[in-house]
Amino acid sequence: MTRLNLSQNWRLTSPDYPEIDVACQIPGDNHSALLNAGLIPDPYSKCNEQDVQWVGQADWQLSTEFELSDEQLNHDFIELALSRVDTVAKVYLNDQLLASCDNMFRLWRFNIKPYVKAGSNKLRVYFHRADVAAKQRADTLPFVVPSSMSNNQIPYMNSLRKSQCHAGWDWGICLMVSGIYDPVQIKLANQARLLSTQVEQHWQGQAVELVITIKHDLDCLQPIHLSFDDQHVEVIPELDSQTSVASIHLDNPKLWWPAGYGEQPLYTLQVSLAEQRIEKKIGLRSLALETQKDQHGSAMTFIVNGCPITAKGANWIPLDAMPSRQTAERYRQLLTDAKAANMNMLRVWGGGQYEADEFYQLCDELGLMVWQDMMFACSLYPSTDEFVANVQLELSDQIQRLRDHSCIVLWCGDNEVIGAINWYPESKANRERYVVNYDRLNRAIQQVVEQHDASRVFWPSSPCNGALDYGDAWHDDSQGDMHFWDVWHSGKSFAAYQTIKPRFCSEFGYQSWPSLAEVKTFVEPEDWNVTSPTFENHQKNPSGNSIITEMFTRLFRFPASFEKMLYLSQVQQALAIKTACDFWRANSPQCRGMLYWQLNDNWPVSSWSSIEYSGRWKQLHYHAKRFFAPQYLSFVESDKALELRLIKDSVSASLLDCQLQFVSWQGDLGFSRALELNIAADANDVVWTMPLAELEKQRTQGFYIVQWRSNGDELQNTWVGEAYKSLAIAKAEVSVQLDEENQRITLSTNKPAFFVHLESDASGRFSDSSFTLLPQQPISLNYMGDEFERMAASLRVYHLADSY
Repeated sequence: MTRLNLSQNWRLTSPDYPEIDVACQIPGDNHSALLNAGLIPDPYSKCNEQDVQWVGQADWQLSTEFELSDEQLNHDFIELALSRVDTVAKVYLNDQLLASCDNMFRLWRFNIKPYVKAGSNKLRVYFHRADVAAKQRADTLPFVVPSSMSNNQIPYMNSLRKSQCHAGWDWGICLMVSGIYDPVQIKLANQARLLSTQVEQHWQGQAVELVITIKHDLDCLQPIHLSFDDQHVEVIPELDSQTSVASIHLDNPKLWWPAGYGEQPLYTLQVSLAEQRIEKKIGLRSLALETQKDQHGSAMTFIVNGCPITAKGANWIPLDAMPSRQTAERYRQLLTDAKAANMNMLRVWGGGQYEADEFYQLCDELGLMVWQDMMFACSLYPSTDEFVANVQLELSDQIQRLRDHSCIVLWCGDNEVIGAINWYPESKANRERYVVNYDRLNRAIQQVVEQHDASRVFWPSSPCNGALDYGDAWHDDSQGDMHFWDVWHSGKSFAAYQTIKPRFCSEFGYQSWPSLAEVKTFVEPEDWNVTSPTFENHQKNPSGNSIITEMFTRLFRFPASFEKMLYLSQVQQALAIKTACDFWRANSPQCRGMLYWQLNDNWPVSSWSSIEYSGRWKQLHYHAKRFFAPQYLSFVESDKALELRLIKDSVSASLLDCQLQFVSWQGDLGFSRALELNIAADANDVVWTMPLAELEKQRTQGFYIVQWRSNGDELQNTWVGEAYKSLAIAKAEVSVQLDEENQRITLSTNKPAFFVHLESDASGRFSDSSFTLLPQQPISLNYMGDEFERMAASLRVYHLADSY
């Protein structure tokens, strides 16, 4: 198949602003084009968000021209391929209306042979205002379907098949972008088109039978050739059929494993019809979701290759609020950073988008399992015939596009839509109507999923307790997945994380403010104050600043400056999520999943992320690298003792050496023990105990620290028995030595220093940060970036006792 790429030479215009005529890259969006042309200020800087809202309140048009030769016109098939067209758009070819689009998530294929000519052809895509279209659709509904105005700044977004967070969220800027976010192509073919392939894996013991289904045009007269590994198959299509099937058998193939459990070999599948070719990378693995009843309720455990997996990771939101910045390079960096923090699962959240092909390809390559929400979040949604039919087409497109990726382990119907029935006055007053409304749409989603991919479980909603269960999954930790927000939204202490034992917690989180390096990118120095207009505009949770500040007063001595407030907020965030993950991992296998909210930001903002918009790691991400380690030592305090638990997430046994110490606040060593541990696969064992009576004598005298190596990394965990504000922590003096040749940094201290954190204005990160530093035990780490001199010149080293 010949492909013509139409990604160049597009112009952006608007009938509402006749003077605007600027270049626009495709894939790309209107805001990025206007910013590049100097017609709008940077929406991410200062309070400029308000100054660019006019862009979303106008119609826009993208246009280009392309050439076709007589030879190209003679092809039997000439198709225009469009996807991620955002959102209500009319497509014109040579001034003829080709199609109307109304769903950002559709994969559009148009036969343009009747409309094209030899020589120059003009393609136009006219985008209507999304806010107006949403209102018009809402007005036609038979009853009110409430939308999430606590998150969206633009109403009625739930009536439109567009990324819900484009209208703002409690971490997101409101940019009602429009554009085309995938390459635009013209596809030329003769005789018959090769349309798609699907690979099903049927496992019997250590052998797998691959059933490869190929879709093509009727009366395909040419043979189809397949290759997989070192096997080659020729298929002769049957007349009057649009489907051909081939089988390939493999004994003892190389298995694809989630990160931390094994390798991720990918086999290449090639399917060819004449000059047309489809190529895919396939990971071979068996998959199941265990939900059987047990003594704790009902399990929720992913089983890969017969092995129970503990899912560790975070929730993923769209990479950038301006889609033109969602590049392959940034996908790779962020996903690589997720794996570097020992994550093995990401949840693609339902208020964003079905991600670009690069995302899933990289997750296959890196061993990052994907919990895939469908694109519904925090609102109720229509269930009219028209809306449901549109959703069914969307899901058919997306599931067929994504189903051969081994990384995807679950299709989930939505984010928090079951719970949303209890949020709005209309649905609370007439719950039965809205439950039926929800069930109608959710069952339609399930039917499409099962039609196109029976190999994976359909999970109705996140959170939920299972099929047809509309209970309170926010507070029921005995079954299904739960979202636990009692600490952030309800103001409970971090100890509340230790009062539940979830089977799978797919959302929990705690905010922090951005680092000083991040703040410098969007706030002028005169506004360096957490209640300045600029800073508050970059805090989308109405109570966020108050919650962060109030928790300071519970746990820490109040920070001495704006800079120290930023630092301490990230200490606090890391401590919150670590408290949860330490306890839940120590309760495996009862808990088999923890995905904190959230991995990334889509603009510079105060949020729950562990990686800032710039790509800098917050302290949380450095801690995640430790508390998600495959071999982890967790302190657990009960009403009887302090236990040290050794948790191992793996498929094989091993040995582990660790050093456990009790250290006074002045740095005196009160206790030291080397532990040589045999650790079984998928283990959770108590390896040391301190009775509570003895612990009470030590609680205010010092702290316990355990150190070990896992996968080549030096790891540690620290236990303190009281709130940090009440402890007699010494004022440490931390020294820094730089080795430019080896890009090494060595830190030493005269007294114990806690949450020792490195930060600079340079790009890149450090191999470790936000750790406990002991006297006579210097720590050397690497700067991982390309700007050592800039890093050295702007290096800031923080620690807890220096924050007040």
